Amino acid sequence: MIVIVKPQASAEQMEQLLERIRQFGLQPMVSTGSERTVVGLLGDERLLPEGALESLPAVEQVMPILKPYKLVSREFKSTDTIVEVRGIPFGGKQIQIIAGPCSVETPEQMRSAAEAVKAAGCRLMRGGAFKPRTSPYTFQGVGDEGLDYFRTAADAVGLPIVTELMDVRKIDLFLEKGVDIIQIGTRNMQNFDLLKEVGRLDVPVILKRGLSATVKEWLMAAEYIAAHGNHKIIFAERGIRTFETSYRNVLDVTAIPVLKKETHLPVIVDPSHAGGKSWLVPALSKAAIAAGADGLLVESHPCPEEAWCDADQALSPQQLMTLMDDLHKVAAAIGREL
Repeated sequence: MIVIVKPQASAEQMEQLLERIRQFGLQPMVSTGSERTVVGLLGDERLLPEGALESLPAVEQVMPILKPYKLVSREFKSTDTIVEVRGIPFGGKQIQIIAGPCSVETPEQMRSAAEAVKAAGCRLMRGGAFKPRTSPYTFQGVGDEGLDYFRTAADAVGLPIVTELMDVRKIDLFLEKGVDIIQIGTRNMQNFDLLKEVGRLDVPVILKRGLSATVKEWLMAAEYIAAHGNHKIIFAERGIRTFETSYRNVLDVTAIPVLKKETHLPVIVDPSHAGGKSWLVPALSKAAIAAGADGLLVESHPCPEEAWCDADQALSPQQLMTLMDDLHKVAAAIGREL
């Protein structure tokens, strides 16, 4: 259920409304847009007697939300949410490109990677210190010291960092190192305890789609984060598992406009994991931007043939630069900008 607040409601009337909601054992969540302020009610709405809020001076209308994902839905907030990361907006007119290696390897590799990402014109850098792998015998990431390599390299060129969190026990470390965006990977999309914990943080979260997750399941996973207070959520489509074996995953381009209709939150795409081959990345990237994505998560490496993880899908510095030039043209064609 949501309450639409009258445009002329005073601060005192607004507080009266919030206090009344709390009296019935519900938690109010306020969303202020450019034209409207709405209040979402979290909890057992059966505790709220019929007509208990309509008579309050701040209330214009009380409306039920029929969808199970409430806070992330367009019904809760009709205007697009802009998630800012150190002043860099996700959503709106600008398109953000996040690039960097699949895994953190060495300080030297990360320095070279950061310089290449910056030179290409990308505004954020990705890199994995902890790697979830299908086989327990393959490279699992450098670990804690990898965050130091990453932070040092990115700071030298002024780039915010994006890295994957796999374990709630690493949250304090991520906060200590100043991770700018926490990524929840495909395999953890429905790790609800992890989602609850990042929901208690004031750090933007990229939520990747599960390998076989429906759009509704993906939205409900985001609702876990939002329900615990963190509304700085960015969806990341990274390809889904189907019967096709010609490429790594199937990039679900259709999910982009569907999400744009269902949620007010930004949507980005990971073309590298979808295609699994570097030569597929440019075509998938351009398709994603044309379909309305707010950004890309692209794998690049100073020397792809020497990468410790996912070498086949990483772009070289020159390929990344060429891709950025092409994406500027696609963005301009649809009235947006990189």
